[in-house]
Amino acid sequence: MTTTTHRPTLELRGITKRFGHVTALDDVHLQARPGEILALLGDNGAGKSTLVKVMSGLYAPDEGEIRLAGDPRRFATPAQARSAGIATVHQDLALVECLDVATNLFLGRFPRRGLFVDRARMERETEEFLRSLDVTVSSVRTEIGMLSGGQRQIVAIARALKTGADTVLLDEPTAALGVRETAQAADLIRRLRDQGKAVIVVSHDMQLVFDTADRVQVMRLGRVAGVRTVAETDRDEVVALITGSRRDT
Repeated sequence: MTTTTHRPTLELRGITKRFGHVTALDDVHLQARPGEILALLGDNGAGKSTLVKVMSGLYAPDEGEIRLAGDPRRFATPAQARSAGIATVHQDLALVECLDVATNLFLGRFPRRGLFVDRARMERETEEFLRSLDVTVSSVRTEIGMLSGGQRQIVAIARALKTGADTVLLDEPTAALGVRETAQAADLIRRLRDQGKAVIVVSHDMQLVFDTADRVQVMRLGRVAGVRTVAETDRDEVVALITGSRRDT
């Protein structure tokens, strides 16, 4: 694992988000850099999910600034975030189980020949795209409901990347996976980094974090408790930041 010093692809400056009298995020800073995996950690209620929703355009921050490649941006909708190059894979994956792999990859963006969907092109481009990610499925005509949990996760990530995103947000990508499928998902996450993507992984899985991430950012009670390079920390320190027995000042 290597940590890049390039300008951040995505940067948050002083992000604050309130819901009535509750402050869910308080002056949060974050940098996601090209060719790097940033793990976002924290206990339940730490603010991770709210932060992902801000980055993906579901929530607008009350204060602070979002920057992409150094330029200030505001997103009113998730579609605007996607168009700006931020792809988000939520924990529920949002795949349509009764449709096949190719159709799921092109939902909302079907190639057409005249008035009709160009099915042959869609299948061909799906096969080529999955091959570029070193991903194999038995057939792109296989219904999502027939795939394993790991295969579904990979298809969801592939669909997000089909937009050409520079930044990929993965919310608990291995939460429902077994050991073998977790290893496959970890390999794909590393390949995203190797392709120069800025990857943010929200996870409770310490093994995944220390096997894949370059940096970790710990959230606690809506604030940043600490940021560490994986090479310069260990599980005990990260757990201490999560629980509050240690924090940066």
